[in-house]
Amino acid sequence: MIWLVRNTGMKGQLSKLVLPIFIETALVMMLGAIDTIMLSQHSDNSVAAVGVVNQLVNLAVLVFQVISFGTTVLCSQYLGAGLKERMVQVTAVAIAFNACSGLLISAALYLGSPMLLSLMGLRPELMGEGMCYMRIVGAFAFFQAVSLAISASLRSADKAIYPMMVTVVVNLLNIMGNYILIFGKMGMPALGVEGAAISTSIARGVSMLILIVILFRIHIPHFPMRLFRPFPWGELKNLLKIGMPAAGEEISYSGSQVVITFFINMLGNEALATRTYCWNMIFFVYIFSIAMGQGGAILIGHLVGERKVHTAYLLGCYTRWLAIRVSVVLSFLLACGGRYGLEWLTDNPNIIRLGCLILWIDVLLEIGRAINIWATQALRATGDVNYQFYVGIIVQWTVSVGLSYLLGIHWGYGLLGMWVSFMLDENIRGLIFIFRWRSMKWATKSFVR
Repeated sequence: MIWLVRNTGMKGQLSKLVLPIFIETALVMMLGAIDTIMLSQHSDNSVAAVGVVNQLVNLAVLVFQVISFGTTVLCSQYLGAGLKERMVQVTAVAIAFNACSGLLISAALYLGSPMLLSLMGLRPELMGEGMCYMRIVGAFAFFQAVSLAISASLRSADKAIYPMMVTVVVNLLNIMGNYILIFGKMGMPALGVEGAAISTSIARGVSMLILIVILFRIHIPHFPMRLFRPFPWGELKNLLKIGMPAAGEEISYSGSQVVITFFINMLGNEALATRTYCWNMIFFVYIFSIAMGQGGAILIGHLVGERKVHTAYLLGCYTRWLAIRVSVVLSFLLACGGRYGLEWLTDNPNIIRLGCLILWIDVLLEIGRAINIWATQALRATGDVNYQFYVGIIVQWTVSVGLSYLLGIHWGYGLLGMWVSFMLDENIRGLIFIFRWRSMKWATKSFVR
């Protein structure tokens, strides 16, 4: 298997995709982590409030990914089959759809922030900062909608380097903006949470504008009107056919996390802050799995478009093995050194003690997570888009949510009990997806005929 990857030039192609996606993903995650790190110097309550808001904002962003998921799959398969004009059609339809849906969702987040945060059970002492952050970040969420569609098309065409470069610029802007606006530097007032929200929104707006310029100068110089007369409703249908179950699985996961956040809120502010700190540290463990999953999926999509199904199967096995191996090593290193990271973020001994225990449980969790990240991307790239949706809904809500309540609330094991339920959820789904890949039932579901 490894011989095949190395001797068909795929290892070089995989590295060319995975490295920029890895850097881009790390920097995107840092965009949220930077807010948490800088706000931790402000107060633990600010961190807890922003952590709850981000659960809702991330759930909304997943709606934008309905089209972005489909864009990556269709563009990859069409480029593999040499159907460039259909790739152009898909890209245009994706950008237009995401722009419209993004504006609607931004308005909903801004206007509905009091009701949504009340439904989340956010404590009264956190409500002011939570609403402030959500209204600003939510109002400009459509920046991400457009950026996601453009980035998906660029990556599918082996141009992942450009979204990565944009993300580098955006992170630098966000760090500078946070420093100035949160703490009141360079003559600006100290705005705290409001400053973090303003800085993050400006950075995402700049990202969208740069990606639009790259789209027209590097990727697709123009969109010929003849390709849209009549309007390609078939491509929109295919985008939704792929994107809705794909995003549905992600929305199911994020929805389950929203419910779990509600449970954690019942445990108190310390539990909320601990979860937020741990999540922001753990993010950097599974970045490689995300990059490997996305890079491998693009190549698998090309191979499926070229009708090289057996090669696609072997490439999938190779990327899965590599993702598991790296994730386990990184999670073990994080567990060993996690105390130092937590002590840097907070001086609360209860948060530090609980966080250290959670990081050790997470070592086992990351085995299943690596498989799930790989499997959802790989199966989606082949056109097998419904299976992971059904598996996700059933297992996430019964094991992750159900056991979280039983272990964490009913039986009193708190946040540790909840993390055990997360670990079981990830590993059960991982085993199911391994058997699905081995069955080869995905081989007949390509969108290229």
